[in-house]
Parts: sequence; C-alpha cells; structure tokens
Amino acid sequence: MKKSEVPQDKSSLANVTREVCYAKEDEGCYNTALSTGWSIKAEALENAWTEIDRLTEEARKEVVAGTKSPVYYFMQRKLMDIALLAAYTGFWKITVRRHFKPSVFEKLSEKKLAIYADVFEISVQELKNFRG
Repeated sequence: MKKSEVPQDKSSLANVTREVCYAKEDEGCYNTALSTGWSIKAEALENAWTEIDRLTEEARKEVVAGTKSPVYYFMQRKLMDIALLAAYTGFWKITVRRHFKPSVFEKLSEKKLAIYADVFEISVQELKNFRG
C-alpha cells in the first residue's frame, strides 16, 4: 500500500500507541509509516476481548456453583491455558487439572497455594477466599 493509504482509523489504542506499517513511498521504495489503527483490526480485537470476558465470567460462575476451584478462574483471568499454567508453576498438567476440583483445591498445602498465588499475582488469602 502507499504511504497515503496507511489506515488511520480510530481505535481503542489510538491514544496509547501506534502501529508500524511498511508502505511505499512516492519513489517506489518501502519505508515505515505509523498507523493509529485499522477498523477491521480493531473490530477483531474487540471480538477477542468479548470472548475472553465471556470465558472469564463462565469460569467465575463455575467457581460460584462449586464445580471448579479458584485456580480455574484465575487461570482464565490471566489468559492462560493448562500447559502454560503448568509451565509457570512447575506442576504437571494432570496435577493442574486435579487442582480445578474444589475438593482437591481445599486440601492444597500453603506452599502449593503460594505458587499459584505468585503466578496469578494475588495473595494466598485472595486465592483461598475467592468465591466469585
């Protein structure tokens, strides 16, 4: 695209940052140009955040219903999956899945809770007392 065609649509990040794009100069050489946003990209990003919010709310409801532990909710809230949470905690993936069960979660040691709390950037008390 030509430098004059670089999208300058209003986006939620327009006042925070700009995106670097490559565009053709009048002489035919490529150079960098700044874009404040592109409406299609902004819409896709908004859709992604809407889905993340839905999944987080769903996880919160499962904790309230007693079918999942707070570990599951905070994993969703921090945009993690089981493999990533296992990597950060040092627990096996199957162990993390077990910790999603409220009955198993209630028996976790303070040391294991502290590991999760550290990864989620919350206190152990916040993790233990979370009820949605």
